[in-house]
Amino acid sequence: MAPFSDSTQDTPPLRIGEIVPRFTARSTQGVIDLADYDDRWFILFAHPADFTPVCTSELIELAKAEADFAALDCALIGHSVDSLYSHLAWLRAIHELSGVKVGFPLVEDPSMEIARAYGMMSCDATDATTVRTTYFIGPGGILHASICYPLNVGRSIPEMLRLVKALQEAERNDALAPANWQPGDALLRDPEETIGKVLSGSKANDWFYSPFRAGGRDGK
Repeated sequence: MAPFSDSTQDTPPLRIGEIVPRFTARSTQGVIDLADYDDRWFILFAHPADFTPVCTSELIELAKAEADFAALDCALIGHSVDSLYSHLAWLRAIHELSGVKVGFPLVEDPSMEIARAYGMMSCDATDATTVRTTYFIGPGGILHASICYPLNVGRSIPEMLRLVKALQEAERNDALAPANWQPGDALLRDPEETIGKVLSGSKANDWFYSPFRAGGRDGK
């Protein structure tokens, strides 16, 4: 793995809009260099350990949905603090358990260097229980969203797909995705920032709440 900067200092959690730390590491699909993903969307999702019940269920469901993410040109990269050989044994066990083959790479991080660089754990942490974050990363390595999960609750794969679609659609249309947005729903325009624009709207709310559908059709 490529070295990071001073690992004796705690790294704060990544913030939206920041460029995520690059790394080169061994994975179940060979050595991967995160810089190779700079021109596309990808999701990096972390696990605290192999052979754990919730994480096992997540890998099975993510593997089943890999084609759905690929249709969005969004790659999946798994991360766990265990070693490559532990990963390989885990994926073999998952295949025997479910018949599912995990096709996306699962990165090893036995030194927990990646986990610390991403701010998932402190430098003096005694275990990896906090390594349960999902990062939604766009072109240029820019973090667009992140979600932290506890050990006892699994990720929602439909919500991961919805969030990728919402992020991409909002960026493509220079717009905002409202609550409960689903593909095909109306988006929201950015609020106006001058009094002239505020007063020119036909309704009092037009300046700050103006739905529209991609393609130009207004939607309420």
